[in-house]
Amino acid sequence: MAEASTDGRIAVARDGAVATVTIDRPAKLNALSKKLWGEVGTVFRDLDRDETLRCVVLRGEGEKAMGPGADIAEFPAVRSNAEQAAEYGALMHGAMGAIGGCRHPVVALIRGLCVGGALELALMCDIRICGVGSRFGIPVNRLGLVMAHAEISALAGLVGRSVALEILFEGRVFDAAEAKDKGLVNRVVADDQVEAETYAAAARIAEGAPLVNRWHKRFVDRMLAGGVLTEAEKAEGFACFDTADFRAGLTAFLAKQKPAFEGL
Repeated sequence: MAEASTDGRIAVARDGAVATVTIDRPAKLNALSKKLWGEVGTVFRDLDRDETLRCVVLRGEGEKAMGPGADIAEFPAVRSNAEQAAEYGALMHGAMGAIGGCRHPVVALIRGLCVGGALELALMCDIRICGVGSRFGIPVNRLGLVMAHAEISALAGLVGRSVALEILFEGRVFDAAEAKDKGLVNRVVADDQVEAETYAAAARIAEGAPLVNRWHKRFVDRMLAGGVLTEAEKAEGFACFDTADFRAGLTAFLAKQKPAFEGL
């Protein structure tokens, strides 16, 4: 990838049906500035509208870090009081919501440090794959800061109340094995295999019927939200039978061939 300035950028690359979103600010270990928070939201909202996509990979540039979180050096100028923090938080939560709300499966590729805001972004991904040398944590109480409600919801929703409070109360930075044990990551592989394993997973996802992957993502989120399903929601569980992809998949299965799904 091209060398980035210290201001950084959110870079987007495409390989077939898989898009890669990179937090590209290696001079700051991919720390997220206010500008970059806004860019993450914009990028993922754009990707959500792309019907040709089948999977998105989120990563940090380089091997040292997905990110250390928000860029604390800019706090005196942009996040020094409650009013500024609310404006900054709107960008953060917009970015998180755009990842979580993206219709396509999103996989986090995690190498090195993944703490604070970077971990919050990873929490919004559907799958997280990291290396054995990766480190995790949310040490915001060392700054006298809290995680706001939207961020807490993502953390507690993934690991549960007690583990979420352990992470926040102690403020420790811990290793990949502990992150896997806590349920923060799905898979831990050798550091030099993180990229290969992540893109292999993305390829497997992209080979599946894209409409089905989108339905499954929405159905899981809907069931976790609770409440009684409407009749329309129940009916949607059978809509796949009217798709061209179902007909293609069934025909290929019966013929013992590999299906070619078109998202129709």
